[in-house]
Parts: sequence; C-alpha cells; structure tokens
Amino acid sequence: QLQASGGGLVQAGGSLRLSCAASGFTLDYYVIGWFRQAPGKEREGVSCISGSGGSTYYADSVKGRFTISIDNAKNTVYLQMNSLKPEDTAVYYCAAGDVVHCTPDEYDYWGQGTEVTVSS
Repeated sequence: QLQASGGGLVQAGGSLRLSCAASGFTLDYYVIGWFRQAPGKEREGVSCISGSGGSTYYADSVKGRFTISIDNAKNTVYLQMNSLKPEDTAVYYCAAGDVVHCTPDEYDYWGQGTEVTVSS
C-alpha cells in the first residue's frame, strides 16, 4: 500500500513537500514515481527514483525546481517542490513498480492522489 500526502494550496513561487509512504512491501526493490493529472489532461510522469536512490528522472517541466528523494529506513519517497507555478496544479500520485521508465502505464502499485493547487 502506498500513502501519498502533503498536498495543499500554495501561492506561485511557494514550496510543498509530498510524501509517499509504503507499507507491506519494501521500496528498495522498485522504481518509485510521482505522477500528476491536471483536469482534462492525461496523467504524466513528474519524477522517478530507483529504490537505491542512485537513479533519478525529472520531466523537463520540473527540472531545477523539484527534487525527489528516498528514505529507505522510513520506506518513504519525497518530492520537494519549489518555485511552484500555476501550471503545476494537479492531483499528484505516487506509484511503484518493477519498471524502467517513468511512464504511468508501467506501474503496478498506486497510492491515492494528493491535490496540489498553485494560485497565481
């Protein structure tokens, strides 16, 4: 089970930190991703990280602003989001899978979404 949290309402330029806590399995052996879906749009990959933390991926739209990290001791993945923009507004989901790419179709285990709203 994956439990996502940390969403909220923030002004443009602000920051939020999302958390994705896993229970029942160990994240060490998976790739964990953050995905988002804005109203009327398809779900897209935001950032992904290997269970070891040694490999990360960022969508071009968030590079330099978002940072993904993993705390293996807490079995939790974080997404630090800085310099937020109104276009970052979406429901954010975390997912885990035995995958290679940061594309939502490949992931097996999904958490519930957490809503992020960035006001201008």
